[in-house]
Parts: sequence; C-alpha cells; structure tokens
Amino acid sequence: MAAREIDHRAPQPPFRQIAADLTQDIERGELPPGSPVPSEKELVERYGVARNTVRSALAVLRDNGLVYTVPSRGTYVHEHGGENERQNDG
Repeated sequence: MAAREIDHRAPQPPFRQIAADLTQDIERGELPPGSPVPSEKELVERYGVARNTVRSALAVLRDNGLVYTVPSRGTYVHEHGGENERQNDG
C-alpha cells in the first residue's frame, strides 16, 4: 500500500487525491472488507498533509459507502457483500 505523492499543483485538491488513492487500495483488495483503514496519524505521516485533509478524505470514502467509522475505534472497509444480500432479500 504505497502512498501516491500528493500533487499540490493539481486541479484536484489533496483530500480528493488521498480519497482516490485509498479507493484504489480498497478496489485492489489491499484493504479488504472488514479491515481497518490506517489511522489518521498514519495517513498524515504517509501523505504529508494536515489531519483535517485526511479527515476530509475519509469523509469522501464514508459518503461513497466504502468505509464506516466506529467512534474511538477507527475506520473500517465496508462489508459490501452482506449489505447487498440484505437489499436483495427485500
């Protein structure tokens, strides 16, 4: 899970670049369903950005349904299989 370097001159803001990078990790299976996403501190160090930038990136992933956050525990990759099965049963 090597971090892509953030291009501060790119039209896409850093938080979106981080969200795209983490999304690719999830899609490739490097962050499988149920696994924890690296902590905010780890992501700050990995990408060399402010904590609020990392929080914004994680918010994008939550809004896209890729991760969920458990207060005081961390952020985890969503279990899509179980969620889809419940939707199809209805």
